Amino acid sequence: MRRASGGKLHERRQRVQPSGAVMNSVTSGCTDEGTEYRKAEDVVGCYVEDAITFWAQNISSCNDLLKLSCALAEACPQAQAAFGKLDFNKIYGGCFSEDRCWYRCMVQRMINNEKCQVLYIDYGNSEIINRSEIVEIPENLQYPGVAKKYRLWGLQLPADQNLNMFDQGKTFLGSLVFEKAIKVRQKAKQKGDTILVQAECEKVDIGEEVAKAGFAEKNKSPGSTEDVEKREDAAQNQRKKMKAPAQLWLNRPGHALCNRPRAFLDPVGPTARNEDFAGNRMVLTKEKTSSSAPVLSRGLAHVRDQNLAEENGIFEEEKEANRKENVNLLRRQKELELEVEHLKGELQMINQEKEESRKRAECLEETLHKYIGTKMKDLAANVKVLKETRHAKKNAGFGEQLSQAIKLVTEGNIAVPCSLEKLQKLWTEHDLAQEMIQLCKNVDERDELIMKRNGVQQNLYSAVKEFILEVDQLFICERSNVLQELSVSLEAIYGQVCEVNDSEEVFQQFLKWKCAKIEEFVDIRNNTDAALKILTDLFSGILKCFDLSSEASSNIEEIPGNVDDALKEAELCICKELKTDLTEHDEKEKEVIKSAYSKVMHEVRQEQNLITVIQKTYLASVEFKKQAEEWLNRRPNSDNLLSIKKAVKSLKAQLRWKLTEKKNIEESDDYSEPEITRIKEEIAALRNKLFQEIHKEQEEYEKLAFLVQKWFPELPLLYPEAGILSYMNSGGLLSHSLERDLLDAEPLKKLSTKRPLVCSEIQDQKVLLKGYSVDVSSEAKVIERVAKYHKAWDQQKEESSLLQLLFLLFCKSDPLVYLMVPYYPGASLTAVQADTPLTLEETLKVMKGVAQGLQTLHGANIVHGSLHGNNVFAVNRKQGIVGDFDFTKSEEQRAAADTMVIGTLSLVSPELKMGQPASPASDMYAYGCLLFWLCIQNQEFGIKEDGTPEVDAVGMDDKVKSLILNLFCCDRLTAEQVLRNDCFLLADAVPVPSQLVEEHELPEEQHDSEKKDEEEDTANSEKDALNPTQ
Repeated sequence: MRRASGGKLHERRQRVQPSGAVMNSVTSGCTDEGTEYRKAEDVVGCYVEDAITFWAQNISSCNDLLKLSCALAEACPQAQAAFGKLDFNKIYGGCFSEDRCWYRCMVQRMINNEKCQVLYIDYGNSEIINRSEIVEIPENLQYPGVAKKYRLWGLQLPADQNLNMFDQGKTFLGSLVFEKAIKVRQKAKQKGDTILVQAECEKVDIGEEVAKAGFAEKNKSPGSTEDVEKREDAAQNQRKKMKAPAQLWLNRPGHALCNRPRAFLDPVGPTARNEDFAGNRMVLTKEKTSSSAPVLSRGLAHVRDQNLAEENGIFEEEKEANRKENVNLLRRQKELELEVEHLKGELQMINQEKEESRKRAECLEETLHKYIGTKMKDLAANVKVLKETRHAKKNAGFGEQLSQAIKLVTEGNIAVPCSLEKLQKLWTEHDLAQEMIQLCKNVDERDELIMKRNGVQQNLYSAVKEFILEVDQLFICERSNVLQELSVSLEAIYGQVCEVNDSEEVFQQFLKWKCAKIEEFVDIRNNTDAALKILTDLFSGILKCFDLSSEASSNIEEIPGNVDDALKEAELCICKELKTDLTEHDEKEKEVIKSAYSKVMHEVRQEQNLITVIQKTYLASVEFKKQAEEWLNRRPNSDNLLSIKKAVKSLKAQLRWKLTEKKNIEESDDYSEPEITRIKEEIAALRNKLFQEIHKEQEEYEKLAFLVQKWFPELPLLYPEAGILSYMNSGGLLSHSLERDLLDAEPLKKLSTKRPLVCSEIQDQKVLLKGYSVDVSSEAKVIERVAKYHKAWDQQKEESSLLQLLFLLFCKSDPLVYLMVPYYPGASLTAVQADTPLTLEETLKVMKGVAQGLQTLHGANIVHGSLHGNNVFAVNRKQGIVGDFDFTKSEEQRAAADTMVIGTLSLVSPELKMGQPASPASDMYAYGCLLFWLCIQNQEFGIKEDGTPEVDAVGMDDKVKSLILNLFCCDRLTAEQVLRNDCFLLADAVPVPSQLVEEHELPEEQHDSEKKDEEEDTANSEKDALNPTQ
């Protein structure tokens, strides 16, 4: 068909072939349309110059533009700038003003020495840029532009077109071609590489549309390309002047081929456009002048165009028909290919099924040959497993433990004693009567309340005896042990207790379910036994039939025929029993078991709580009965205490007399050494007697304090001269019998700048007396803080790792209160590190004791607030003791003191610096600083902005470093958590010694938590030489 069409076109060309002279005049400037310029190509419009001129790129140039964009982006930033005279025929790299990306360009004209106009050859637009933005590009990028300039064939701009029509025509053509796929058929080529084309977009002739819209007019005669070029030169020059840069199409890698530039029309001024129109008019005038060609030439050209148009129409129709035929053939080909693939798949599946059927047949045939042997072998193996399962009694004890627990909690449980409720009421009444006596201030009312209390005590005594007799008849301890063992065993089997169902039907539901499960299992086992019995009977009959030695005749009819059924039934019964596991349950059964278990545990815990109440009440009752038998019919008095006080007073008078006598002899002229020695011995003996009497006084106070708390709260009111209440309020520390002047005290003058500080010795134990100035308002507060601290120590004694408080003394001559504590010379951390630093093992042992001391304080709701190197002791270099603090100051005042520093490291936590109150966490921060200071020895370290040290920058054990970091963070470890740290697992606890075993003699050492407060008036050398505690 195509050869025929081609022949037809050739015949038509022959018929309209003009004479040689005329043909030469028409085609003198035009290339043969039958060769290069008859071809069609698909392009995309990228720039519009006027209503009939546009730039476009081949639709297949997308990848080339992407590669070119990447190459320019890589080469141009490092390329050499274009120097000297610019070559108008050379390709450079230019930086586009709108997106600052690099594109290939050619210089069109120089504006001045700094600016020039360039044409972006791959897109068709132009702009004026700085010369510094033009660079040299490699040789491999020196090839023709991707975009081509096209002009619509057979159209020209009207000579009288005004400015508005020019803009509208340009916009109209842009709407038809810009960023749209266009099919162009090349007609001719003008000078300057402008190609005359016939353009279509979606079967719409673009030239016809432009002409219909009135933005262009058809040439009366196409003429030669030279004529067309002459007519367009003036307008082209004006358009170049009017051009403004538009954003490049596909200006960076990754953009689709049809990305829209920001503008495709040239923004121009009215003057430039007027000049352009003037140029067009001049061209048109020139065309009119040259249009006086022979009429014959114009006629031949017209005939040629008509023939070409007719031939092109026929060719397009044939091409469209062939395209549709090809589409149908391709579709049919794909359908056939899919059908073939489907048939291949079906054939493959059939072959697979055939192969599987063959294998099954072979396997079945082989199985039939061995069926009897295989069947009997499998059955024998199952019977063997069944024997082992029954022998192991796997399901024998199903739910038995829970059933026994239900029986245990429902039978033989401890009931509430009948006398318990009455006893509890009397206890409450007795406690209320004691409280009323304690609060009473009126003597008459007090006596009446005491009589009432005595009556309640009589009733309570009777109820106590009744309760003790009733409880003695109960097996409380045995029952408690049974319940504890039951609780532990059930929790090990069933785990966590769920929500308890108080319904009484829970136990019945469980027992009913258990019985049903056991009956079901027994039925399964009986069926198995019956099936095996039938099978053995059948086999016995078969043996008789096949026994040749038997004389009995065998009848064929007697041979059992139901052997297959018996084998199958036996196999089914055995498999069913083997699969039955009473220890596996579904969700509903699990819920029944869980409810029963939770109910049992609830009953157990209820009974355990009742037993606990009974036991506590029983112990309290026994103690009450014991005390009641002693004090019920008599009342204690303070006679013994007052007698001891009288003896103490006498000894104090003798001691003062001897001290005065000693002083007089020392000051006399006839000084006698033997006499002085004798008097000193007498003074020592008197002091020992005095201390013995003071200890007796303490013991008597303890007895009376116990009676006040338990039996006779009226004693302080009845005997105010005994000072029982003051003793109790001070936690047993306050002593009016002991005076500072009676002690052989050695003043520590250098360390007593702010408060009196003296060292003495009592019964071979060195002690330190710290004087505090108090007034009426602060005295009670000091006693309260001292008592609270002493109570925390008293709960654990030496194991508390706290410094023990011995006595609290008042001075008669001055408003001072003295606190007596043990004296450990040379044992503070500062002194130890200055003398012989602790090793890592010793450090961990000491700091474990310090952590224990902080745990004791924090457990008693006490914040130390004054933990520093002079207030922590390393006794014998292995036991850490936390020293006491200034009881006249609050927690915040202690934490803000100047003593809270060691070396260059501040012990004040970040939150305290921000004004937050002192807390256990601030104590743990100071603890972490002390541990850090002990571990780094003499290493240098930095300080962060928040004041914490740079731990990672110093070398130390990794576990210790991890512990210190957890003590410096916001969420710090508690003292209890520190004690469980891996660092202290090997640190053995050492008991706190009651007296100093090893002494590092530093006679000037201070035992005060405020060493640095008192050293403000002393030299810095004294600070390093002394080692106080608190």
